[in-house]
Amino acid sequence: MPTCPRIALGALLAVSTLAPSPAAQAQERVPPAGAPPATTPRLLRAGDVDTMPLRRTGQRIAYGTDSLQFGELRLPDGATATARAPIAVIIHGGCWLSRYASVRNSAPLADALAQQGIATWNVEYRRYDHPGGGWPGTFRDVADGADYVRSLARLYPIDTSRIVVAGHSAGGHLALWLASRRTLPRTSAVAGGAPLPLQGVVSIGGIADLREFYAREKSTCGNPAVESLLGGLPDLVPERLRDASPIERLPLGVPSVHIAGDRDFIAPEAVRDAFVRAARARGDSARTVTIVGDGHFEAMTPSKPSGRAVIDVIRGLLAMPPAPR
Repeated sequence: MPTCPRIALGALLAVSTLAPSPAAQAQERVPPAGAPPATTPRLLRAGDVDTMPLRRTGQRIAYGTDSLQFGELRLPDGATATARAPIAVIIHGGCWLSRYASVRNSAPLADALAQQGIATWNVEYRRYDHPGGGWPGTFRDVADGADYVRSLARLYPIDTSRIVVAGHSAGGHLALWLASRRTLPRTSAVAGGAPLPLQGVVSIGGIADLREFYAREKSTCGNPAVESLLGGLPDLVPERLRDASPIERLPLGVPSVHIAGDRDFIAPEAVRDAFVRAARARGDSARTVTIVGDGHFEAMTPSKPSGRAVIDVIRGLLAMPPAPR
């Protein structure tokens, strides 16, 4: 796929709203501001993100009866019953395995978005190593958590006509799946609920093709991630793969943006490009944003170029201007 000219972060929203050419719309490469460092810095790890300070801890609210069926709600200043805030549903990653990540890993992004005028609902869910997690529990949890925004809006100043879902890594997979779930067959074990309309979905270093990722799971996650999530090897549970893998569920019917650093080996650029091509071939609006020099967890760090790009993309999908710098 041809690449477009490199652009500055401040121009990111303009690129997405000025109807660029199909090639430019499909892929953007954004260099960080300033000259590159003389030496390559160490990439961030999950633990680095977990220790970032937060301005707001968020209000923990249960959406189900299990101890892991809850979310953290953060409301922006100025949200009122007559000036309701748009909302971003945030889903953390962690290879669908509990020891790798929790809502604390996605809290810095949720916190930063709340400071930008966007309510955030940071969803926790059961992973495959939890009782009731995996197939179908993990999927049902994120679906129920997302649907709970309707209940939140009865109590808090949230605009349910302006919703974006964003997820990181395995959470990116779940975010893309959420965007597709309204077309699941009724007989599917992961169907059900009352999906709210979305303005778009942001996959942050996300896993969009479970079959493709299955071949790389040991070198990336280090565990039998996909077969543990599905409850069987992909070729042995084809119906589950069809219902769970975003690339199998195209078209999504909503715009999708796939953001990662060029040093992100969980979501390499070639794999993201392949999903975007498939999505566009099915009529979806889809594009990649690649941040030069960043890795997998920089995109969950609001102070990093890729983290700022995530915020700008979410604001753009919600028809808000770029974030002030």
